[in-house]
Amino acid sequence: MRWSLLAALSASPLVLSALAAFAAAPSSDPVRISGPVTHENLTVFFIHGTSAPGKAPLTLEEALAKRAVEVRETGNVNQLEIENSGNEPVFIQAGDIVKGGQQDRTLMVSLLLPPKSGRIPIASFCVEQGRWSARGKEDVKTFASSSGHVPSRDMKIAMQAPPKATEPVTNSASDPSRRGQTVLPRAGDETSRKQRAVWDGVSRLQKNLADKVGAPVAAPESASSLQLALENKKLVTEQKSYVEALGKAGEASDDVIGYVFAINGQISSGDVYPSNALFRKMWTKLLNAGATEAIGHRNDTPAAAPPTTEAVNGFLAGAEQGIKDERPLTAGLRQETREGEKAYLFETAGAKGFVHRNYLAK
Repeated sequence: MRWSLLAALSASPLVLSALAAFAAAPSSDPVRISGPVTHENLTVFFIHGTSAPGKAPLTLEEALAKRAVEVRETGNVNQLEIENSGNEPVFIQAGDIVKGGQQDRTLMVSLLLPPKSGRIPIASFCVEQGRWSARGKEDVKTFASSSGHVPSRDMKIAMQAPPKATEPVTNSASDPSRRGQTVLPRAGDETSRKQRAVWDGVSRLQKNLADKVGAPVAAPESASSLQLALENKKLVTEQKSYVEALGKAGEASDDVIGYVFAINGQISSGDVYPSNALFRKMWTKLLNAGATEAIGHRNDTPAAAPPTTEAVNGFLAGAEQGIKDERPLTAGLRQETREGEKAYLFETAGAKGFVHRNYLAK
């Protein structure tokens, strides 16, 4: 799916022109945006299109519950190991949180794990600080569940955005030819910077949520754990009103393949999937994350009208037309990043087309 500049400037139907993830044939069926649907300060627009044929893969949450997938510690805080021992493919979305191990983590990239995948490395960031041992009866070497998702656009950008070039080299006696050049930070330095940004984001989110729900959300078992904060009973009660008000709208049509969230009248993020079946599997988890982010920003600004459909078109198109960066992933996949003036697009794709698209407003 690629949004054209024309689509960004008009209300014309959008055009789906990518290979579906679970089929070999391309689709040129039109797609459209519906909405808005709003509850308090969270607005949702839905993206409709033709689904790829075939059965949707298991989600990571489903696969862990069935014990078809195992996520293991490696001794490297920013890299885990994942293995699909089952007979069905498994979808992992960037931002999924895995609970347990030596520290709770969030996974950095979207993947489609094939059946009997063998052991595959996957980049991760800690969403918990200080702990490096078993928590209660949890297994210190593996992760048992994945019910949560990172509820912060800023944290997702911190994890996924490509590194920025450093300032130009102005004095390089050992290599004068490098003067005036821009250089990228070293990989280890960049990972450390991103990890600090994620920890800062967790701390800031916990503070905001505590302020909005009127009680601490940090858990006594591990005050720094994002996942345990998301399980806070008062927060879960607050989330419920958003999910009850907005959840059914995402399930009202069998051609919904994605959504865009706006918070306090400002476009925040969106996700697009190859099929309605996969969208439906992810919808409640992502709506909970969107509700949590909205709660954390409730009453931050005066009440604002929802964005227009044209603004949503422009958001998607602007990300699509951004500067391209591409890198290989595991399991025959690649990640393409496009950075526009006002938004990012992060796409995971393989030989049969795209697996997942995530749009984040700057």
